[in-house]
Parts: sequence; structure tokens; C-alpha cells
Amino acid sequence: MTPLPTSTILASLGQAAFVWDIATDTITWSDHIGTVFPELAPASLASGAEFAKLIEPQRTIRDDALHLPPPADRANGVFYRIEYAVRAATTAAPVWIEETGCWYAGPDSRPARAQGVIRINNERHAAEEQLLKLSRNDALTGELNRTHLIAALAETIEEAQRFRTSCAFMLIGIDHLARINDAFGFDVADGVIAEVARRVRARLRGGDVLGRFSGNKFGLILKNCTVDDMTVAAERFLAAVRDEVVPTRLGPVSVTASIGAVSVPRYARSTDEAINRAHETLDAAKRRRAGAFAAWRPNVERDAQRRVNIRVTDEIVTALNERRITLAFEPVIEALARKPAFYECLVRMEQEGGKLLLAPDIVPVAERLGLIRLVDHRVLELVVAELAAAPQVSLSLNISPDTTMDTDWWASIESLMRANPSVAERLIVEITETVAIQDIDDLRGFVTRLKNLGSRIAIDDFGAGYTSFRNLRKLAVDIVKIDGAFVQNIASSSDDRAFVQTLIDLARRLKIKTVAEWVQDEAAAAMLRDWGCDYIQGRLIGLASAERPWQDKGETVLPAAG
Repeated sequence: MTPLPTSTILASLGQAAFVWDIATDTITWSDHIGTVFPELAPASLASGAEFAKLIEPQRTIRDDALHLPPPADRANGVFYRIEYAVRAATTAAPVWIEETGCWYAGPDSRPARAQGVIRINNERHAAEEQLLKLSRNDALTGELNRTHLIAALAETIEEAQRFRTSCAFMLIGIDHLARINDAFGFDVADGVIAEVARRVRARLRGGDVLGRFSGNKFGLILKNCTVDDMTVAAERFLAAVRDEVVPTRLGPVSVTASIGAVSVPRYARSTDEAINRAHETLDAAKRRRAGAFAAWRPNVERDAQRRVNIRVTDEIVTALNERRITLAFEPVIEALARKPAFYECLVRMEQEGGKLLLAPDIVPVAERLGLIRLVDHRVLELVVAELAAAPQVSLSLNISPDTTMDTDWWASIESLMRANPSVAERLIVEITETVAIQDIDDLRGFVTRLKNLGSRIAIDDFGAGYTSFRNLRKLAVDIVKIDGAFVQNIASSSDDRAFVQTLIDLARRLKIKTVAEWVQDEAAAAMLRDWGCDYIQGRLIGLASAERPWQDKGETVLPAAG
């Protein structure tokens, strides 16, 4: 078999050899150069200067490679490897070249000759470009990813401050995406996300920046945008999403989006401020209705409340660390015998200076700011300590909805019950009614575990939400506490009387004990007793007090647990 010529092999590999006489700037190529560069005129390949005119992005890259220190032995060349693009014409696509060679010095130690091989390397460069794109862009939508979106936002805010221009940052959230996931599957939901991105992208101006902020949210930077412009633009994007259904492989899907926006740098002078305030207004828009728009505005009352929240949060954490969380005890008595049945334990917080914060001042803030779990843990410790010290007493404690799913709380109560075996049967755990309707299946497991310990379960504030008696039967709760808002006016309101009497009758049929809260006077107490209510509590009986009513006056007061 006749061996193939070297030039034929090089041509098949997209390569060509060259010798460059640097002194005369003449380049001699292997004879198949026209096959490698069919679109380049021979004159443009004849000299280093002409060839450099085709090179981008840096025309001097070949000359720069010759400026390395010359070898000590002129017989040995200086190796180099460079990469550049060659473009035959302004409108032509670039051809990426990898050049590998050696240059040799002349008598004056300066480059006199270079020789090597060039290789077309479009595939590798395309792969590198793709990797770079993936590092910058979201794989699903092709828009900027969160990291580069935030970087672009920081740059925009800096430019706006420097040139005193007005811009806007928007968060666009797809409404109810979880429902689409559940109804059609994640692949359809991904298609919806991609289509929303396409529709928003089609309505951007030149210079605006779009990126995927999170799963169902897009971030949008609108440059040179006033507050009025921002409102007009938001409606344009909302209409783009809602006006046409999104076609999917499983059929059309109706989609809406909500938008929260903030003007920068007027109302946000950093990326954190812009993102937080856009998030805040997006949440406000979603609470109003799906497909709404809200723009951030200063709010004196909101800011004042946040300062209060920060102060109270600090006070709660400090009080927990310094064991200044205490209990007050409100009696719950038998409606017929008028003797104590149990005491409800209500959280109190001692402030510096002796003032007490009550549960309504503590619990809502602790729930909003994620501290309620710590408060509930401390209250549990205190209640168990009281029960262990007073074997004749039954106590109830309230827990937050979040605590029903807190594995650490479960570990604590199980540990405390093992250490104090007689306590469980005298403990009543009160759960707010809203939990019962929202998480009925999970709550059943919670109730079952508590009852297996020997404790009783009460549903607090019954009637304030939407829990049905059917759910009460499924949960097998022991006690229903009727919301005081219906009890306090039963002496004067026929509607409230009918409601409370019906609740008591239904509970009795289900063999569930009832407690009427906020009992104000003897007339109300007599009605409740006649209707068959089991227990009453409220101002008539006695409000919460730090005193332990079950103790004799001469007994030593029980110290706080911990």
C-alpha cells in the first residue's frame, strides 16, 4: 500500500504546516493550505502582516509569541502555543485556530525564523463557549443565572448612582406553580417557566437585563426607568403572561404572574436592599391577588413596627438566656361543681425594670421571626417542672403550629416524660384550631403520639377558623375550647347563643369535653351550665396570675425550672 502524503494526512485533520521567515515576513505553507482555508485569499496568507489583519481579537498575538527570551543554544528553538480566531470577512463566521510552533534566533539573538503547525479548533472553542454560557446562564431558560443577575444589578445600581439616573428592579413570580407541578408534572411546569421567560424577554427594551432568580421567580433590571415607567412596564409583562394560555404536551395551561418592584437607587442603594424590597412587595402583591403588581414605598408605620420587632426579638432571646420567661396560671373550673379542673399556663416575659410582657405581646412576634420554637421548648420545661412539684394539679400549655412538626420538641417531651412518669396524664396540650384544618393528616400523627404518652389534647379557639366536627372526630381530641369571641356576648346576642349552644351539643354527642372561654358574668355561666358545657374560664372565674392557686399560702414558692 502506498503511504499517504503528509499533506493529505494534515488536510484530513484540518491542519497545515508553515515556515515563517521573520526577516522578510514571508510565510510558506504546506501545499494543501487552500483545503484548510478555502475562503482565504492566497495573498492574505503570504506574509505575517497580511495574515495578522485577519486575526482577532488581538492581531499582534503571533508577534507577541516571539518575544520570549531566546535560547542559550541557538540550535534549539523556543516553543510556543497560541490560540486565535481568523475571519475571512466582516460578515463571515470566525474560524478558531490553535498554532503550535518554535522560533529560532538569528546571530543578533532576535527571532529570525518560526515554524510549526496550525490546527482548526472550532469544536473545542465551541465547547468552552458552551461551558462559559452554562456558568453564566440558567440551563432551563437561557437567561442569566442568579449569581450573574445580582452582579448585573450591583453594576446597574453603581452606574445609576454615578450618573444620577433612575432604574428599577422587579421580581416576577409565577403564581401557583406548585399546583401546576402537582396537576401536570415537573416537566410541564418547566415548560411553563421557559415560556414565561420567553414572553417577558420578547417585551424587553435594549439594555434591560433578565435573569432567573429562583424556581418560580425572575429578576428584571430596567435601566433608565422612572416610577411611572415601571408601572407601565409591569402591566406589559403581566399581560404578556396572562393573556394567552401556555401550550404544553398535556394541553393548554392558564398562567398568571405577580410582580414586586423597587425604584433604584431612590429606594434601594444596594443589591440587598433592592432584592429584599422587591421580595417584600412581591409577597404583598400575591397576598392581594394572583396577577397583581406592587411597588415599594416608604412606610413609617411598617418601619416603626420592624424596629419594635427587632427590639422585642432581642428581648426574647435575652430573656430565654437569662431565664426570664415565666408562667401565669388561669383557672379552668367545672361548670357544675365550680371547682378547679385544670390551669392554663400562659407565657410571660420579665423585662428589666420589672414590667411583664404578656403572651399577646410575645407569641406573634416570636412566630413571625422564628423564635416560637425556643419559647415553646422553655414553656414545656416550666410546665413539666410545675407538674412534677404538684402531683395533685393538671395543667395545659399552648403550642404554636410550627411546634407540632418540631422533632426537637418531641425529643424533649419524651425525655421529660421518662424522667417524670406521673406527669403525662396531668398534661393537656392545646393546639390552635387553624392547625387542625390545614394539616389534618400530620396533626393526627401528632395527636396520636401525645395520647400514647397519656396526655390529653385540646383544640383552642374553636370556631375562629374552619375545623369541622368531622375533623375533630378524626383527630380524637379530648377537649374543645370555644373561642371567647362567641362566648362573651351570649347574654345579649341570640346569634352567639345559638352558635355556642350548637357547638356544645355536637361536642357532647362526640363525647368531647367543652371549655367556654371569656366568661364574663354569672348569667353567661348559668346558660353554659344549662347547655351542658363542661368547663368555663374567664374574668368571672379569675384571670391569669403568677401565683400558684393550688399552693397553701405558707408553702414555699416553686422556683422557675432551669
